[in-house]
Amino acid sequence: MSYVQLDYSPGKEDLVCEFHVEPRKGLSLKEAANHIAAESSTGTWTEVSTMRERIRKLGAKVFEIKGENVRIAYPEELFECGNIPQIMSSIAGNIFGMKAVKKLRLNDVIFTSNMVKSFSGPAFGIRGVRKLIGVKDRPLVGTIVKPKIGLNEKEHAGVAYEAWTGGLDIVKDDENLSSQAFNKFEKRVSETLKLRDRAERETGERKMYMPNVTAETTEMIERAGFVKEQGGEYAMVDMLTTGWSGLQSLREENNDLKLVLHAHRAGHAAFTRDTGHGISMLVLARLSRLAGMDQLHIGTAEVGKMVQEDDAMKLEDALKCDWHGLKKTFPVASGGLHPGMVPELVKKMGLDIIAQFGGGCHGHPKGTKAGAMAIRQAAEAVVRGIDLNEHAKNNDELRLALKKWSG
Repeated sequence: MSYVQLDYSPGKEDLVCEFHVEPRKGLSLKEAANHIAAESSTGTWTEVSTMRERIRKLGAKVFEIKGENVRIAYPEELFECGNIPQIMSSIAGNIFGMKAVKKLRLNDVIFTSNMVKSFSGPAFGIRGVRKLIGVKDRPLVGTIVKPKIGLNEKEHAGVAYEAWTGGLDIVKDDENLSSQAFNKFEKRVSETLKLRDRAERETGERKMYMPNVTAETTEMIERAGFVKEQGGEYAMVDMLTTGWSGLQSLREENNDLKLVLHAHRAGHAAFTRDTGHGISMLVLARLSRLAGMDQLHIGTAEVGKMVQEDDAMKLEDALKCDWHGLKKTFPVASGGLHPGMVPELVKKMGLDIIAQFGGGCHGHPKGTKAGAMAIRQAAEAVVRGIDLNEHAKNNDELRLALKKWSG
């Protein structure tokens, strides 16, 4: 049975995947594509007696081959709507281990309308997050408590308080901080939320804390519930290390908890960094929105310290585009940012971003609070169309930040 049908035109009930394919030596691209389509739908390595005509109709169809890029259409019936693990086991499962390919990358997936509508999507989205925080006309600014790990609960809360009173909207746990012996989850959440309340009273602004609830699924959901009980409004989760089923379980529980869900992409480069093999960040971004993440890290468009494997603009579009009624996911920029980078960041990514600073806040010559003030000053200058160096003349915190990192 051939799965290559170059005269086929995908319909509305076809899921379409775009792959980058490098066949093994001695195999043509067309032959490799046929193997991929077979393995990811109805086929196997040899003819089988159990194949029926009605099953043949469910086979994937390779309908386009251009250069090293192959597009394959899959009948919607092959998938269980609302089930990300099953979908990914099909289109991104055994195919990566096949001898037929030297390298294989899933670059994009176009889901059917029915499949998109089977997911809850974000509970808040960009509009909901902005309404909650009360900021409409500038990027949201935040920090990750640093050092990444090692502070005790009260030290952690103290750093958060300094950042909030310096003008930041959001404070986030680092991705590898959960509930270690020196910093227990419940005590950290309680201490930090107490100082959040204090910072709100002192500044007159809404302040948000993103505690990392990542754990085994049952424990993760219990931690999210504890955050809600303590008056928290956010939960952060390490999206890929948690796994799609855990992520969907958290989103389902969130129908009652009503927390903003912030997705960290820790581990993504294991899939995305090799542009010839793996799974693109674009695919992961689409899946995160389906799974109901209100916010997602997408890099810094080459502004910061991290490699940008996929076009940040495509990632933003995947999170912000109209998509069969799903709310829009808030793009998060983080990784080696400092106040001097804000103009370029906004130029590339727009105002609808959450810009998060780690060392670029806490490494300020005058400490965390001054670093937070410099970040807020930079964000407000950009929104008002004022050159940072000009704005720094009347803002000592920004001046010192620019001297240290942009001088």
